[in-house]
Amino acid sequence: MERWEGRRSVVNADHSVRGDAATDTGGGTGLIRALLWLVVAALAVRQVAVVLRQPPGERLLDLETWIGENGVLHVTGSLYDSGRFTGTPFAGLVLKPLTASAQEALGVAWTFGSLLLVVALGIVAARALPSPVGRRTALLAAPVAISLLMLSLPVRNTLHLGQTSILPVLLVLLAWFVVREHRAAGVLVGLAAAFQPVLLLFAALLWLTGRRQASLSAGVTFALATAAAWAASPQDSWTYWVHHLAGAGLGERPDSLANQSLHGALLRLGLEGPVEIALFLVLSAAVVVVGVRRAVRYAQDGQLLLAVAVTGCVVVAVSPTAWQHQLLWVLLAVVGKVGKRASDRLVWPSVVLLAVTLPGTMLLPNIEALFPVRDNVLLLVALGAACLAPFVPRTSPYWQHPVPTDYAKPVAARWRRVPLLPFWRRVLTRPNLLLELLLIRVVYDAYAQVRLAARAGRPLAEEHGRQIHAIEQWLRIDIEHWVNHTVVQITWLREFFDYYYSTFHFIVPLTILGVLYARRPADYRWVRSSIGFATLLALVGFWLYPLAPPRLMPGLGFIDTVHGVQDFAKPDYGTLTTVTNQYAAMPSLHFGWSLWCGVVIVMLAPKLWMKALGLLHPLFTIAAIVATANHWVLDAAGGALVVASGFGLTYLLSGPRQLVTGQEQVTGTTTEPAEPPAAEASKTSTISETSKATDSTESTESTESTESTESTESTESTESTESTESAESAESAGPALVPEREPAERVGGK
Repeated sequence: MERWEGRRSVVNADHSVRGDAATDTGGGTGLIRALLWLVVAALAVRQVAVVLRQPPGERLLDLETWIGENGVLHVTGSLYDSGRFTGTPFAGLVLKPLTASAQEALGVAWTFGSLLLVVALGIVAARALPSPVGRRTALLAAPVAISLLMLSLPVRNTLHLGQTSILPVLLVLLAWFVVREHRAAGVLVGLAAAFQPVLLLFAALLWLTGRRQASLSAGVTFALATAAAWAASPQDSWTYWVHHLAGAGLGERPDSLANQSLHGALLRLGLEGPVEIALFLVLSAAVVVVGVRRAVRYAQDGQLLLAVAVTGCVVVAVSPTAWQHQLLWVLLAVVGKVGKRASDRLVWPSVVLLAVTLPGTMLLPNIEALFPVRDNVLLLVALGAACLAPFVPRTSPYWQHPVPTDYAKPVAARWRRVPLLPFWRRVLTRPNLLLELLLIRVVYDAYAQVRLAARAGRPLAEEHGRQIHAIEQWLRIDIEHWVNHTVVQITWLREFFDYYYSTFHFIVPLTILGVLYARRPADYRWVRSSIGFATLLALVGFWLYPLAPPRLMPGLGFIDTVHGVQDFAKPDYGTLTTVTNQYAAMPSLHFGWSLWCGVVIVMLAPKLWMKALGLLHPLFTIAAIVATANHWVLDAAGGALVVASGFGLTYLLSGPRQLVTGQEQVTGTTTEPAEPPAAEASKTSTISETSKATDSTESTESTESTESTESTESTESTESTESTESAESAESAGPALVPEREPAERVGGK
């Protein structure tokens, strides 16, 4: 089935860059806050520059369609005749006066006004965080929220199209968190629904949370605004409300990737007609019931911002069309806390941020079986927030005190002259698998994009190739031509090296990471960091020193065994595909990653034959890259250098791989305690007191052991009584303390 992108899709957005204080703030908070506001300013300038630098026909597309020189609002007759206007008749009534403005001035004012709305939205959302909020969080929340909003796909798409979708979101947040008078709050919700009718769901939320006056006011405001638009444009109102059933089907194809609603997903899955409509209505009803009930529960729990976000995610799912610029509600769901462990708290916000700021093509590979997930990432996150995510209630003991993360004790440097950086702490448990897979995919896609962008002209790459060849001749290691031609004459050997070059480059590192993730989580984190640093350093090499591999060097007689015979006469030769940069040869990550595999296997494999087998992989790889004419010998040396640097940086940040407690702690995992953190703290305190009493008893026994037999017997009797009382006291403190009686019993038995 054809997957229609649509102009409201991520492709268009890619024109831009990809309470009370509970604790005191540290001395560096002011500096961090200033830096964050500088980031906000830089992002704002960047977004304005990106929009205004576009030619008139490629910027503010919807705004120009509506109120440009030949825009819809200039034309007499119905707004919906051309199919270019998708807003409500009330939105057309509000926008129509802007047609008298100068087009250039309006574009600039519209862009700056949209950015101001984003700033206001971030400030309101930051102040709506559920209490208690630490002072540091309260100071940093606003610039962080605004930065995330500006980086999000909905805001970038809104700025590119010139849409009004930020305004309804801001009106709803103002109604819930700023305006205190119920009627005024209802008026704001009603106006938001006049722009997007599905937002009337917030009137239902107002009613169910006890703000019935505000709910009634919202309904009345919506009815009056709709009636005013009907009186001003009866034909348009009839077309929108009756013919198109509240705007369903207006604008672009509803099955395009930009429509992240249940209706759009069902159409992309191939369902059509009455069956699709019936299924959409049933699923929408279920999502509304489940999502609104959850929102009411979170509102009663004191998490009003989460309740609003959940309701907004319901709106996204049940709308006939939920274009990308209307999906800001998904980003607001980042405020929910999921998980009892501190290490799990980052999973949900990370998934939300990745889904809202990056296109689906970066999150999932180009595999057909994954298309239904990749094409509906935002919808799936919205459904997760509305119906599935187990957000922690404020009444839970884990709300403020999640189960802490286990960190390894710092290990002194093996070489005293090498200082270790103290801020990188080794985590003993394995990371969340979903988050790890997402991050690996995103990092690799970013690596591929940077490598693709690090292009250079063919003359410069070939000049560097001649430099490398000359150096190898001087060092007498220019064996590439001899190896290449020797292997070509042996068919089975050539096929083996071609297959090895194309296949094992990814399979072996991923296998090692998978085994370590399952069996040795602490070691997994250490080696994962090392290969990550090595890859980043390799990107610097690709950028600074573009290099033509032997197979792309004209006149040297190399044979490309993998890609076949190439035509050097073509001016674009070397750019074989748009997927990879053919001139990113120095350093060789083919050899670098294989060397990393060999080093890791030698370090961690328990048996000698495993270590020997691990060393074969880099040996086969260097033979393959030379035999296939894909790399010079010095490229392999560069790969070895970046891998060594990757291990060195990891050593500086986290210390030696081996932990203080030995191999058992490296492979150990943490189990969740049976009691909440508060009980654990009480238990620890009681145990400590019991231990101190025991130590005191042992000291008294040692002092009095030199006295007479009668005195000793008296002392033992007293000690026995004291130890019995101590045990009884421990038992009365709670059943969890019973196992701690053992030290006292040993003392009493002496």
